[in-house]
Amino acid sequence: MARTVLEAAPSMPALFARAAVTARGRGGDLPDTRLARTGVRVEAADLAAYDRVCAFPLADTLPATYPHMLTFPLQLALMSDRSFPLALPGLVHVRNRVEVLRPVRADEALDLEVWAERFARHPRGATVDLCASVSAGGGEVWRSRSTYLARGARAPEGAPDSDLSVSVGDLARPAATWRVPHDAGRRYARVSGDVNPIHLSGLTAKAFGFKRAIAHGMWAKARALAALSGRLPDAMVVDVVFRKPLFLPSTVTLATAPVDGGWDLAVRNEKSGADHLLGTVRPLP
Repeated sequence: MARTVLEAAPSMPALFARAAVTARGRGGDLPDTRLARTGVRVEAADLAAYDRVCAFPLADTLPATYPHMLTFPLQLALMSDRSFPLALPGLVHVRNRVEVLRPVRADEALDLEVWAERFARHPRGATVDLCASVSAGGGEVWRSRSTYLARGARAPEGAPDSDLSVSVGDLARPAATWRVPHDAGRRYARVSGDVNPIHLSGLTAKAFGFKRAIAHGMWAKARALAALSGRLPDAMVVDVVFRKPLFLPSTVTLATAPVDGGWDLAVRNEKSGADHLLGTVRPLP
């Protein structure tokens, strides 16, 4: 497996632009490539801006979702390359699993690595997993698996079926109600760099088959975890599926229930009750 170490984080707007002009004619197997960065430092101002957008309290440790911010540019570089078999424009994030092996201090130097695996069949197309690992002081401290759906795509012959199942218990009573504003996608894009057009405006979202702009799934996940701040395990697994798109603007509810030292949670549309996000938080075994 080839491993390439990048000197700096790639420009995400440039990667989205490159992916758009090279979208046609893709296919084949997943690339046997890993992208990495070493000695990455978190900027305090960047972390504070992220905390404000996602409603995390300021702290000297990183929120469970923050390392995704650091690894996502590398994942995007992998997906935008011509060797990646699925066209990036229109890819939808449908599941995200994060494992926090220990609290990660905001002042630690971090080594990042990403790769792609598990090309799978889905009733509406094909999925692929983008994996990430973060290490500090010579040991792994965080890892994740993000599953993306390419609607209308075909997985290779013999590929397994996608696994998008996360089981939660009875979550009938809302714990909170949020009004998600029309510019939530643009606000999260400014702190994350994720400028996928489906999140930025109704006009750009319609070009990819959505009636309005939709919120980033990772913002919804972060916002739900922020509501549980101070009540989460130090080492944990946070596994969520993104169901219905969260169109902007919207009013949603958060329902939670304590389970086995962790939580079950759901983010739902206030009017229809449709699930936008279902997830579990469990102490790391």
